[in-house]
Amino acid sequence: MEVTEALRRRRMTRSFDGTELDEDRLAAMCEEALRAPTAGHARGVEAVVLAGTVGVSRYLEAATDEHWRATSPRSRGLAAAGGAVVVLCDPERYATRYAEADKAPSGLDSPAKWPVPYWYGDAGAFCMALLVLAEDAGLAACFLGAFRRRDEVLGMLDAPRGRELYGAVLLGVASAQQRRSASLERPGPSRAERVVRGGFPRT
Repeated sequence: MEVTEALRRRRMTRSFDGTELDEDRLAAMCEEALRAPTAGHARGVEAVVLAGTVGVSRYLEAATDEHWRATSPRSRGLAAAGGAVVVLCDPERYATRYAEADKAPSGLDSPAKWPVPYWYGDAGAFCMALLVLAEDAGLAACFLGAFRRRDEVLGMLDAPRGRELYGAVLLGVASAQQRRSASLERPGPSRAERVVRGGFPRT
């Protein structure tokens, strides 16, 4: 599938059919997605593969609370994903890389000095690559942000100290029944309107 076609077809899927995805397949997809950009070749993004619906359950039990799992209309559909990839980043790896001689003039030798943290950009690029690869492989996927219970997820993974949770990608086969997101009905600027040619007009 061409990249343009994969981008056009890609959608966030919030209801899966329970088809299992094995660890080797998920790991291979993650290795390909890690061809995404990495600032200074710092390679500070990591993908933790949780295979099968058991892996998805591990993630959801850490990332959500019992009330949400019992009451959310999306809970059951998400729990039927075939696997989860939890995306972590390591700010210190970027600071260490940018303290090296060829990058030292940037003055970015500490995570606190970065006005725009590249590790988040790299993590986002990895996630987008994984979403497009999923479409190319005939799989459905959904990105879940890390809005809450970050410590619980990092603890569940036994993540090394200093790692930051960026989010997770659920993958699998879409169920026949999909609930359209209400967000899609919001009015707003079109894609063409968000492409600014040459700069913003003066007011």
